[in-house]
Amino acid sequence: MTEDPTAAHQPLAGLKVVEIGTSVAAPYAGWVLGALGADVVKVERAGTGDDARQWGRMFPDGSSSTFHSLNRDKRSVTVNLRDEGERAWLRGLCVREADIVLQNMRPGRIESYGLGALDLTGENPGLIYCNLWAYGSRGPLKDKPGYDPLMQACGGLMSVTGEEGQPPIRVGTSIIDMGSGLWCVIGILAALNNRHRTGRGCVIDASLYETSLAWMTTHVPAVQIDGQVPTRQGSGVRGMAPYQAYLCADGYLVVAAPNDNLFNRLAAVLGHPEWPEDPRFDTNQKRSTNLDELNELIAPILAVEPRAHWQEKLDAAGVPSAPVQNAVEMMGHPQTEALGIIQELDGQGPRLMGVPLSFDGERPPMRRPAPKLGEHNEDIKGGTGGAD
Repeated sequence: MTEDPTAAHQPLAGLKVVEIGTSVAAPYAGWVLGALGADVVKVERAGTGDDARQWGRMFPDGSSSTFHSLNRDKRSVTVNLRDEGERAWLRGLCVREADIVLQNMRPGRIESYGLGALDLTGENPGLIYCNLWAYGSRGPLKDKPGYDPLMQACGGLMSVTGEEGQPPIRVGTSIIDMGSGLWCVIGILAALNNRHRTGRGCVIDASLYETSLAWMTTHVPAVQIDGQVPTRQGSGVRGMAPYQAYLCADGYLVVAAPNDNLFNRLAAVLGHPEWPEDPRFDTNQKRSTNLDELNELIAPILAVEPRAHWQEKLDAAGVPSAPVQNAVEMMGHPQTEALGIIQELDGQGPRLMGVPLSFDGERPPMRRPAPKLGEHNEDIKGGTGGAD
């Protein structure tokens, strides 16, 4: 493998990942590993490739915004898994060259091709093999397929998202898919550390459903305390007040004052230093219980002035706040620009989100744009095998 001059900021340089994945979850995990320096070989169907190549908005060249966002820093190779010779080639790549295999095919399919975890780790005990399932590796739903909104529904997340009395809504990003991808990365990194000690790989199982359940962490003990089913809290959080978005003259501003000290400061900014002495509002629990009454006092005051007016005053008082920004506002915000997290590669493809990590003050750079379908067939199948 040719040494990358920026490898000092790519801690996974030297590792090879074979991603047999499609859609969002597994490709997101592969993207993170690739952004951290691993050589990620993306295995795609000949002809159509990853489903995500047709998702999202399409650039003038016919490429997909969704695919670009999930597949930068990878190489693409097409494989016909119905062809015995092609399967044998892929098996050899996984067993002889890969450190990590990541797959999210429907249950039973990867095994039917002779590429399952037991098949490959039996030949290479040092291989780290990560399965990403829909509902998990066992249980009555283990053979069912799944997508992000199904898991937000079934795992309980939709029941606590949105406004009470309104239809269920999905979180506005693929939080289950991407969260599952992150759990895969965490599992893979843990397995790599264990392999350094023992020389042996392992089989990792993660699933969309388990990730959805994991996001319900705080709700599980809460429901055991009072038996009340958690309800939708809009922009707020049950048990913390005031801690939500309020409408100002030009848009919404989230105000976070969930302890007594911050509430005292907020009350002063809003011209009502007497509020903290009100027996309805003198503790966080009381403010939470009487939130409707409290909001009836706060909302009309904030509605009079624009967000910037209140941000300046709240900042001066040490009360955290933030405007509800759309994507364009977020991308153009000076803080976003200062962090350099939105990256581009010398005019090749669109600007894309980088990993939210830096090493010794340097964010891993973008090495290559998302690949065209089968773009690296000759390099990979021709035997060169290394990253450029």
